[in-house]
Amino acid sequence: MTDETRPAVVTPAAGPGEPYRVVIIGTGFSGLGMAIGLKKAGVHDFVVLEKAGEVGGTWRENTYPGCACDIMSLLYSFSFEPKSDWSRMFPKQGELLQYIKDVVDKYDLAQHIRFHAEVTGAEYDDATGTWRVTVAGGAGTDVTGTDGEGRGDGEGRGDEVVRARAVVAGMGPLHRPSIPELPGLESFEGTVFHSAEWDHDYDLTGKRVAVVGTGASAIQFVPQIAKKAASLTVFQRTPPWILPKPDRRVTGLEKALFRRVPGVQRGYRNGIYLVQESFVVGFKNPRLLKLASGLAQWHLARQVPDRELRRKLVPDYTMGCKRTLVSSDYYPALMRPNVELTTEGIAEVRPRSIVTRDGREHEVDAIIFGTGFHVTDAFDDARITGRDGLKIQDAWKDGIEAHLGVAVAGFPNLFLLLGPNSGLGHNSMIFIIEAQVRYVLQCLAMLDASGGARISVRPSVQDRFNAWVRRKSEGAVWVSGGCTSWYLDRDGVNRAAWPASTVAYWLRTRRLDPADFEIEPDLPARGAPVP
Repeated sequence: MTDETRPAVVTPAAGPGEPYRVVIIGTGFSGLGMAIGLKKAGVHDFVVLEKAGEVGGTWRENTYPGCACDIMSLLYSFSFEPKSDWSRMFPKQGELLQYIKDVVDKYDLAQHIRFHAEVTGAEYDDATGTWRVTVAGGAGTDVTGTDGEGRGDGEGRGDEVVRARAVVAGMGPLHRPSIPELPGLESFEGTVFHSAEWDHDYDLTGKRVAVVGTGASAIQFVPQIAKKAASLTVFQRTPPWILPKPDRRVTGLEKALFRRVPGVQRGYRNGIYLVQESFVVGFKNPRLLKLASGLAQWHLARQVPDRELRRKLVPDYTMGCKRTLVSSDYYPALMRPNVELTTEGIAEVRPRSIVTRDGREHEVDAIIFGTGFHVTDAFDDARITGRDGLKIQDAWKDGIEAHLGVAVAGFPNLFLLLGPNSGLGHNSMIFIIEAQVRYVLQCLAMLDASGGARISVRPSVQDRFNAWVRRKSEGAVWVSGGCTSWYLDRDGVNRAAWPASTVAYWLRTRRLDPADFEIEPDLPARGAPVP
């Protein structure tokens, strides 16, 4: 690569030619939690790269009507940053986004964030012991080329390289929308979008709308758009298990108690946590979920008196095999005269219609996909290169895996937040995020204390951990429950879900075992400019 084509190098806060201590990718709960953890640990030489123009992660991206969290607000928030004035037990998207912005302000994180900085690749430089993180465009930051004379072209005009000793990927697993390959979809002449990329400029009033998918997003937006669409056809492949949603406004008395009486809000939070955590026992012993599944069946029977419609909505798999959802307005929406639920399966899409496998043609003006995200294959196109030129796709040719969902063998000083097998289907992901942030901080502290240049999880440790995951997953509802879900890869192997209690995860990450990692000595060229 010549000087004329090399991406420019962003000069870090540490000084000209010096790499950042840490680069964080993403400003959702994961990335911001890591940033706060670093500041509390006295590390200020870091930058947070954000592809968008504001913070928020999934709560910035998802703005569909009715978007809300399905974990109660008192639990779905940082444990160290309680909010005493939540408006509802289940927060809506706007309130969660504002909470994230308030956290950014309180911890003075804005000075560390670079917006409109989309990461397109990351490569470990063996010679200097640093990561070269490629940022597309790169507007808005002082940049010097390797010769000090300006911006290079790199792999795309205006690309930059941000150098760092360590990289923390906090993008989360739910950021790449999944759209099924339907025959003829490209020929459709109407409007098409995914729920995570909602087209607010398109007015659904009086339109004939098709919704493909009945996952967590769809059961939230279907009741909202059913009120305005002339007709709404919901194409269901697999019905979800749905429990009633105990949502309500948080009372003034509760807010006052949270604000003025020590321990009350913490008690609420712990109570919610224990109720949510109780589901994990059933995930490992599906027979114990009979009480919960009975509640779901009662909820369905109470809200859907139409026997034929109710038959279509009864899941034929064990509760917990897919994510269990909460809603008290989805079933009533399906009872509206302008709403139809079809389970025949889609045969093809035509310019103005969708044809189901029974030969019926449904004329529609718009198609909205509520089909979730890429999870187990989210890194198929990622440009991440580790030590000795090892590409992430080669490291994961047999399936994605990491030690505790955080460290990947062959990729020194790279840490994932909410990586493989650290996902939950029953409790707050923020609990896992906080545990992982503490674990990463221990890794960085051990690296600094040793005076080393790089820290890598031992391959044998990663193998042993993933063998344990497979053993713990045997017989669990995700694997044996009779469904397909985002927890499993194309071979039916659990690559996403944490197969035990969150307490077990906390215990495993509470104290880092130095023997699990290799630390290599400092490199003489580490701080030198990239040649």
